[in-house]
Amino acid sequence: MAQLGQRYVGGDRRWGRAAAAALLATPGWASAATLNGADLSLLWGVPFAGILLSIALMPLFLPSFWHHHFGKVAAFWALAFLLPFAAVFGPSLAVGSLAHALVAEYIPFVILLTALFTVSGGIYIRGNLHGAPGLNTAILAIGAVLASFMGTTGASMLLIRPLIRANDGRRSCAHVVVFFIFIVSNAGGSLTPLGDPPLFLGFLKGVDFFWTVRHIFAETFFLVASLLLIFYVLDRYMLRFDAQKPRTDPTPDTHGLGFEGKINFVLLGAVIALVLMSGFWKSDIQWDVAGVVVTLPSLLRDLGLIGVALLSFKLTPASAHAANQFDWGPMQEVAKLFAGIFLTIIPVIAMLQAGINGPFGAVVRAVTRPDGTPDPAMYFWATGLLSSFLDNAPTYLVFFNTAGADPQVLMTSMGTTLAAISAGAVFMGANTYIGNAPNMMVKAIAESRGVRMPSFFGYMAWSCSILVPLFIVMTFIWFR
Repeated sequence: MAQLGQRYVGGDRRWGRAAAAALLATPGWASAATLNGADLSLLWGVPFAGILLSIALMPLFLPSFWHHHFGKVAAFWALAFLLPFAAVFGPSLAVGSLAHALVAEYIPFVILLTALFTVSGGIYIRGNLHGAPGLNTAILAIGAVLASFMGTTGASMLLIRPLIRANDGRRSCAHVVVFFIFIVSNAGGSLTPLGDPPLFLGFLKGVDFFWTVRHIFAETFFLVASLLLIFYVLDRYMLRFDAQKPRTDPTPDTHGLGFEGKINFVLLGAVIALVLMSGFWKSDIQWDVAGVVVTLPSLLRDLGLIGVALLSFKLTPASAHAANQFDWGPMQEVAKLFAGIFLTIIPVIAMLQAGINGPFGAVVRAVTRPDGTPDPAMYFWATGLLSSFLDNAPTYLVFFNTAGADPQVLMTSMGTTLAAISAGAVFMGANTYIGNAPNMMVKAIAESRGVRMPSFFGYMAWSCSILVPLFIVMTFIWFR
């Protein structure tokens, strides 16, 4: 296990140095003009659509090929965008766009996920309880609360393993993981900027730290409580079905609960402190890295997170990693697939940011009423539907800017609009596996434990039948 981790970390470090060296070696290229989405055709979105369809269809129709080559597929679609883009718009703009995607977005994203994945994966919850409806519902409720304080990724990685272990004696437990994604990996992270990246970006833009808990608590409570009730009823029904075909539980019940790898609770606090530090601390010290501004707080945050991950891996007892069946596979899958997503999404985000002058002008115009005032319901659905397939953090920023980008106005006279944007970005990340990074990590861990998870479209059938009706009800109650 340690050798696997060393190989992965070492390979990641070598890749990082090579990428940084390549970018720094071309400062003139990387600092060129800004991409104007109004000049782009919708055809530039084909590579992004291609990688989404690959994620959706290949595991279903070419499972063996996908399992062994998903990284190559992601690289293919990334190059399918980058090479033609460089040929048409010039290497200067291509390298500049690549540098921004890597330095400003992807690398900090992967560093934070890796730190949370490593720290949470080092906490082993001893003991195995029987996965009854009451216990499962309680774990989901606890996860919903934790998600707003330790992030949806941290809460997901902490609780998904013991939840699967509690239900590994049941024949049908995919629904448990699906609702875990709905509640813990998404909805639960809506109350603070620590919960989900879109809210953290709003915090960096000037939204008060406690604004979301004051203004979308009712929406969050309604959604989480409704999902917990639906889950409890469904799980009771599924338990009766399982009882007709009993299966030997590979991990017998025990009520002797406890923790191994307790040092990771301290390190988890360090992760939260580093994230908060980068948001609260303002510094004039900054560097230009391949045309991208890197501030001292963000640099210290990322270096600190790397240090925390290394400390966690070193200090966690080998028995805790072994008991958790900890390996880098889920993290590698997320890192490779999201590398392709972060690159192919470049023109799509640029087209959205072009507003009414861009190819998606109809989407931007749809959020404004005829009298010029914002339509919160349309903001909720536009932000949410795009966040289901695009990265929800930049999608949040697009509609934050469309609504005026003045945090003082948005927090007061336009509070309903900001609540709609925030809720749409966080809640509807649960609509697809790619709507939020923890979704795919949870899916990968579940499948590695033998859980037969729904396909991409199978999962969407769950979300459309359960989540969408709840979102419609929420629209009429809070976002009219």
